[in-house]
Amino acid sequence: MSMNPLGLNCKARMRGPSSLKQEFLKKWILGLQMCSSSSKNMSISDRKKAIKLSAEIAMASARNGRTRWSRALISSASTDDNGKILVEHILGSECERLTKISTSCRLSSVAMMNNKRVRCKKILKRSCGTIRRVMKRVPGKVVASSIAKRMVKKRTQILKSIVPGGEFMDEVSLIEETLDYILSLRAQIDVMRRLTAATETVNRKREQQW
Repeated sequence: MSMNPLGLNCKARMRGPSSLKQEFLKKWILGLQMCSSSSKNMSISDRKKAIKLSAEIAMASARNGRTRWSRALISSASTDDNGKILVEHILGSECERLTKISTSCRLSSVAMMNNKRVRCKKILKRSCGTIRRVMKRVPGKVVASSIAKRMVKKRTQILKSIVPGGEFMDEVSLIEETLDYILSLRAQIDVMRRLTAATETVNRKREQQW
């Protein structure tokens, strides 16, 4: 199992669902409070975007900088003025620490990927002659292998485009981060459903009183 920059493996990073949901709800309420106070000057579309962004930041904050995808979300949100305000409000006293970690890891990942691309180009150039010779000997097997590799590469690229910061991850890290990201999304959806159900119950009771 590969280790992340903070020395935590995949299992160690995945806290229990209840703990994650509680932390997400606590952070998201802070974001919703800010969205509510600013809603008078916002259009419905802007309000939806703000609520979605606050949910993403709250979800990333609940991971406390332990995962690459959460650091990527915080770093991305911090580049926008409105997002930066939400990040500062939701993260509170942890804002400076998590923002620094997120920025540092993003720059490190970019540098690593650039170096990797250079190495890959050199390796590809050296291996072109070998591939051509092998194709002449066993064309059927090579074609099948080539198709399989293209399919894996295509699916990997799709996954990298879905997971925040995925474009800077290697295959092993991508799998670990995807699992953690899915777990966080499930927790987020469950909290949102429960909050919606609770709100509807309160509204019904108010209507009955009237």
